[in-house]
Amino acid sequence: MKFALERDTLGDAVAFASRALPSRPVVPVLSGLLLEAAAGSLTLSCFDYEVSARVRVDADVAEPGSALVPGRLLAEITRSLPGAPVQFCLDAEMVNLTCGRSEFGLVCLPAGDYPALPPSPEPAGSVDGGVLATAVTQVAAAASRDDTLPMLTAVCLDIAGDVLTLVATDRYRVAARDVAFDPAEAGLQARALVPARFLADAARTFAAGVPVTVALGAGGDGRGAARAGGQGPPRQADGLVCFESGNRRLTGRLIHGEFIRYRNMFGGEFACRADLPAGPVIEAVRRTALVAERAGPVRLSFTPDQVVIAAHAEGRARAAETVAAGFDGDEPVIAFNPHYLLDGLTGAAHQAGAGSAADAGAQQGTEPGEALIRLEFNTRTKPAMITLAQPDDREGSTFRYVLVPLRVPDDG
Repeated sequence: MKFALERDTLGDAVAFASRALPSRPVVPVLSGLLLEAAAGSLTLSCFDYEVSARVRVDADVAEPGSALVPGRLLAEITRSLPGAPVQFCLDAEMVNLTCGRSEFGLVCLPAGDYPALPPSPEPAGSVDGGVLATAVTQVAAAASRDDTLPMLTAVCLDIAGDVLTLVATDRYRVAARDVAFDPAEAGLQARALVPARFLADAARTFAAGVPVTVALGAGGDGRGAARAGGQGPPRQADGLVCFESGNRRLTGRLIHGEFIRYRNMFGGEFACRADLPAGPVIEAVRRTALVAERAGPVRLSFTPDQVVIAAHAEGRARAAETVAAGFDGDEPVIAFNPHYLLDGLTGAAHQAGAGSAADAGAQQGTEPGEALIRLEFNTRTKPAMITLAQPDDREGSTFRYVLVPLRVPDDG
């Protein structure tokens, strides 16, 4: 095996593939990156029986071949290389790497013991990479971290024709986002539980304007994971999920189990409605939460034209901040876990493209004011819902966040 390629090309490929390397491999061979050089291209891949990654890049291949090298070591070396072309050469059981005046030798791992990567299931359809990445950011935070209920550590991908809904819950809140989906078959219905951490890592590799192909399959063969024509409920996939974009592919195992029936949680009418400016209210909640006791609430007290956001730690500190807001209703007080509330507010801000603007506004002392977040509820003890207040301007209020309030005394 002998090939050469540009340092930046190699660096991007190694960085992508090495993200899927296990931190504590079950056997040493799983710590390796598999290098496969063929005519005009280099393929890098890794697999730990749960997650696999594969990326193909252009390379000047003089001698085809393959080698399994220590993955994290190669990633560290690649990040430190000077700005020059990189040459690889396999010599017996050693891969020699040369870049400018730098030379490295990597002892090969036993490639014969390395498992074969799982095949990709049949594609279910595709979605814009930037849209999908934003949706994952909005929803994944609501997934549970408690492994005793594995299905709640997942993000549910629910495909219904040309709409893909991402949903996550930890029983205290439910986050959902609809995105436009181009199905492989008309009327396709499918549902899969994707580990939230895997999905969040995958989303960081998606690029705006670049389609991402989503494939779901029971046992990796694609059979029985989807139902076309809209006949009956979607069938739950329990094998593999694959995201492929350009020359990059990530594959992971799905979580087996039935997800909650979430759709009826977003219906109903609300007696109280508040429209909150995205940037100012997010920053006000962040600041007041600094003094909240562990698991303590932030309290929102409304008048027709403002909201007072307050929190306190008994005998130690208190904070309050007033933000201009519109309110209509007869129940002017409600309280939430501040971290859960922030996840909902920032999720809605991302829907409007206001998340980064809110951070910039806080740093510069200005109020972005480009988006309004709607908070609706009936009483201080019933679940509230957060959405974007101007749905018609952005193709529907596709982000929805239901949050259980915390009980507080009337005097706060």
